[in-house]
Amino acid sequence: MALIVQKYGGTSVGSVERIQAVAQRVYKTVKAGNSLVVVVSAMGKTTDGLVKLANEISSNPNRREMDMLLSTGEQVTIALLSMALQELGQPAISMTGAQVGIVTEAEHSRARILHIETTRLTRHIDAGKVVVVAGFQGTSNAGEMEITTLGRGGSDTSAVAIAAALQANFCEIYTDVPGILTTDPRLVAEAQLMDAITCNEMLELASLGAKVLHPRAVEIARNYGVPLVVRSSWTDAPGTWVTSAKPQGRSLINLEIARSVDAVEFDTDQAKVALLRVPDKPGVAARLFGEISRQKVDVDLIIQSVHEGNSNDIAFTVTAPILKRAEAVTAAIAPALRSQSNPKSDEAEVMVEHNIAKVSIAGAGMIGRPGVAAKMFATLAEAGVNIQMISTSEVKVSCVVDAAECDRAVNALRSAFEIEAGEQGAGEAGEAGENKLILLSSPLPTPHSPLPTSPVRGVALDLNQARLAIRQLPDQPGMAAKLFGLLAQHNISVDMIIQSQRCRVIDGVPRRDIAFTVSRIDGESAKKMLTQVAAELGWGEVVLDSAIAKVSIVGAGMVGQPGVAAKMFEALAEHQINIQMIATSEIKISCVVAQEQGVKALQVIHAAFGLAGTEKFVVPA
Repeated sequence: MALIVQKYGGTSVGSVERIQAVAQRVYKTVKAGNSLVVVVSAMGKTTDGLVKLANEISSNPNRREMDMLLSTGEQVTIALLSMALQELGQPAISMTGAQVGIVTEAEHSRARILHIETTRLTRHIDAGKVVVVAGFQGTSNAGEMEITTLGRGGSDTSAVAIAAALQANFCEIYTDVPGILTTDPRLVAEAQLMDAITCNEMLELASLGAKVLHPRAVEIARNYGVPLVVRSSWTDAPGTWVTSAKPQGRSLINLEIARSVDAVEFDTDQAKVALLRVPDKPGVAARLFGEISRQKVDVDLIIQSVHEGNSNDIAFTVTAPILKRAEAVTAAIAPALRSQSNPKSDEAEVMVEHNIAKVSIAGAGMIGRPGVAAKMFATLAEAGVNIQMISTSEVKVSCVVDAAECDRAVNALRSAFEIEAGEQGAGEAGEAGENKLILLSSPLPTPHSPLPTSPVRGVALDLNQARLAIRQLPDQPGMAAKLFGLLAQHNISVDMIIQSQRCRVIDGVPRRDIAFTVSRIDGESAKKMLTQVAAELGWGEVVLDSAIAKVSIVGAGMVGQPGVAAKMFEALAEHQINIQMIATSEIKISCVVAQEQGVKALQVIHAAFGLAGTEKFVVPA
């Protein structure tokens, strides 16, 4: 017999008829010999309606009262579903987040789960009841027993957290699509259904805007090794499994906030090649990395900074043994990138740097916590380590530093994040290689095929970002720490971070530009705040661009395949889509393009990697 947690979203329980259909599915699962906890969202557009009511009363509703109001939506659903199960003869009991023992921070509208008191929950399960739980909500443990809500995607988070606390065999997320698709089917109707995907790949896709699973839910699944399956509420199709490496024993206390960083990693076998002042036009990155791919040069990090005038810089790192080949390829292509009218100009200058190292912090707990990267940068600054390159992903922040400073950097980071030497988290490469799945002798779907070997698993588009650039930041330890520390103090999360390779000396001080992306709703406030402090900190102009889009490819199979980046850049160049910024991690490549070209960029990249299937998926209204 399996213990299963099922979660049904608002569309799945949007009417009496749909609630009755869910009850039938639950009943069938129990009759197959399984114990069940069911987590549900509010019916249909109930939450939107409650928000509208609040806004009719107040232009700035009190957050405590909003939690009190919004938590009622799920309570309607749990009562109706319990009644529907009882009508079928299945014992069931409805429970709010507080009743089920979900204890959270005392933070209204965006609380994180601290722990789950499972005693009452287990007692009802052992009595043969289906426990129907209100998702999205909990209660603070500050003595006042305040009702709290978890924010967007809260029901996903509730379900996976309950599965982790109960050590359930797996968690099923029922939604209005048949599983996890290679991209948004509303933008590409031929998006293909995946049989399985790793947690790290899903973390990247979810954080890039793939709304089928919330990143916090994936983070918990990854940290606690909870097998997830995403399925359609309307069919019996097997759906998509989200798999994770076997976790190394992790406490269920402080469930969502215990540790943001699992590991400190480093690589001293690195060298950097940069092309300075390349023309800012479509096709430049495609030509460079196309030739790099043809010469079988494997690239690690790639960054392209924000443009300056009509040019920008592209830099990449390689392992030291192939530096000579990488340098030769870059030097050979540089003349072709220069202006035809002035081929002897200082455009496309090749800069090579030996004796560098890459140090990284890794962990799923970084998501949505703006202070983590700032803490890394501050730690390096305190250790006197200057940062030469920065590359970010949802589960890793990497910095290129001088090789002579690597040991000092690693020791400082291990101390700051309380990581023992040799302690490792579930990194990207490890997760791709070890996917532990639980196979059950029940009629429920089980993982039935190995993970596909395609290097790119999915393509995502984020149209909700803005880019900020700070010109002429002093190139010295502590600048990145000050900048991102200020943003963290204002609770502004940063996504891509790019530090330009071009350095100029002004009044005897070496300076570089730094650019980063934030949520569009934070753009104006971030610019205002940074402009106020720029003069006193000796920074240059703060520039905001809200008309951008970020398109990304994700796949654990990209490691060691230099042609993947080239193919992405070539697809964009063929359609005259200019790349404004590039940032990479081991399993993700992201490009910033103009906002009006975002959808087209996603479509041409999806087609370039042959991700389309024959079946067209239509998302229900």
